[in-house]
Amino acid sequence: MSTSELRIAPFDGQSVCLFCGSSDAADPKYTRAAADFGRASAQAGWRLVYGGGGVGLMGASARAAHEAGGRVLGVMPGFLRSRERLFDEVETLVVTSMHERKQIMYDQSDAFVVAPGGIGTLEEVVELLSWKRLDLHGKPVIFLNIDGFWDTFFDLMRHSVASGFTPESFLQAWTVCDTVEAAVEEMKRAPDSAALQHDRR
Repeated sequence: MSTSELRIAPFDGQSVCLFCGSSDAADPKYTRAAADFGRASAQAGWRLVYGGGGVGLMGASARAAHEAGGRVLGVMPGFLRSRERLFDEVETLVVTSMHERKQIMYDQSDAFVVAPGGIGTLEEVVELLSWKRLDLHGKPVIFLNIDGFWDTFFDLMRHSVASGFTPESFLQAWTVCDTVEAAVEEMKRAPDSAALQHDRR
């Protein structure tokens, strides 16, 4: 356990980690969806775990959850404080590396929702799915697929299956939701989701 984890305030409920973009240049529909998700997670009584920034979809989700009275935990590497503009109105950990950030976000979460984002979001979810492929965790992964944003990623995964690199069963390792409402309902079912084995080599 890292020293950063020891500073996290206790929370007895369920927590959802939101992976999403930090760009203010993103289409406003994605930012609105992130805000709607943050607000809905607070209303459902879930703590929102996210990357700690005050910009883009990250900032929109955290502000909405906070304003709705929800608990929020942000985790950010120190070198990104100025770039992602630390949102310090909520509980925030400043850590030393991207790896520590992801590990704490994973450890503190019961389920993961992946909203639209760029290369950073893609890197986060690919590592999360890689861990799931190796049966290192069985936590639910839910893609918030606004306007089909993630469709080409799913095509790539199906191509990997068709090419013999990935078992077909792995296509069940995540759930796809086209709306915030559907993602929230799926999130609420997360604690009861069955863990599937994906590494059958």
